[in-house]
Amino acid sequence: MKILTVIGARPQFVKAATVSRALAQQRISEVLVHTGQHFDHNMSAVFFEEMEIPHPHYNLDIHGGGHGLMTGRMLEKLEGVMMAEKPDWVLVYGDTNSTLAGALAAAKLHIPVAHVEAGLRSFEMKMPEEINRILTDRVSSVLFCPTTTAVQNLENEGFKNFDSEIVLSGDVMYDAVQYYRTRVPARSAIIARLGLGSFALATLHRAENTNDPQRLRAICEALNEIHRNTPVVLPLHPRTKAYLREHQIPLHATVIDPVGYFDMLALLENCALVLTDSGGLQKEAYFFQKFCITLRDQTEWTELVEAGANALAGADKNRILELYAHGRKTAVAATADLYGRGDAGTRIARHFGS
Repeated sequence: MKILTVIGARPQFVKAATVSRALAQQRISEVLVHTGQHFDHNMSAVFFEEMEIPHPHYNLDIHGGGHGLMTGRMLEKLEGVMMAEKPDWVLVYGDTNSTLAGALAAAKLHIPVAHVEAGLRSFEMKMPEEINRILTDRVSSVLFCPTTTAVQNLENEGFKNFDSEIVLSGDVMYDAVQYYRTRVPARSAIIARLGLGSFALATLHRAENTNDPQRLRAICEALNEIHRNTPVVLPLHPRTKAYLREHQIPLHATVIDPVGYFDMLALLENCALVLTDSGGLQKEAYFFQKFCITLRDQTEWTELVEAGANALAGADKNRILELYAHGRKTAVAATADLYGRGDAGTRIARHFGS
């Protein structure tokens, strides 16, 4: 059994750390291919170092350019790697251009595709991630779903009538938090280094916000106002930094470079609440029982909204500030088994070994 795994972006490194470890425990051969989509050290190499992810067998060094250019270059390179390696399966994660390119390259070579984090839907087709995840699901042979909501989404779309298998695996990011959080005190000094007391943790990188100066300005105005009373710690994506500079949008916050996994876990452990347009950080906030204000109009993690742990603010300054006042007083309780029991990686690996 040989599995070729395609990764390329920060959240995929976290997910791969869990599944790659489980595959090794099952003695399943894995060929790891890094597309290069995220190439900055703080968004790529540091994760391999910290999380002890196997060094990629291939690094395609593809980044920059529009969606079509990037995905096309990935397709070309991945096809060559797959033809040379002849894997039994191609494993992809999430909803990035790397995900779609890996799935399409494999499907056209008649190699079965396994999609981890299948079935997620924001129901917003303007999001490139939504297009990527829908198309990836459709060409996948095995769909590993993190939640019952994801399973229901696939069933609603008729996937029971397709030549594919739906598996409720649980969420591999929950596995990662459970596995790594006990190591945080020994691996991160970011709280002491920044001299943090009470603070809000924010991230901002989605194209729907950064490509729209009006949305970006409104969000920054809300963050600026919050920062007057409670420090806002913002690990800033390089692309967001460039947009802020280009549109001359002031941002008053404790702005830091993107951080590694252990520093992010330390920030989550110690923050008062989270403001983000990230998909993964919405879940991680919940894992640490922190209220999350989502700076988007929709979320694929609808169960968090239903549980009262997450609220959608979009780019509405007043709504963000209202939710911030609410979130400071809101205790988030973990709902049993909402994202599995911390054994999703093992379940996925065993599925290939069965």
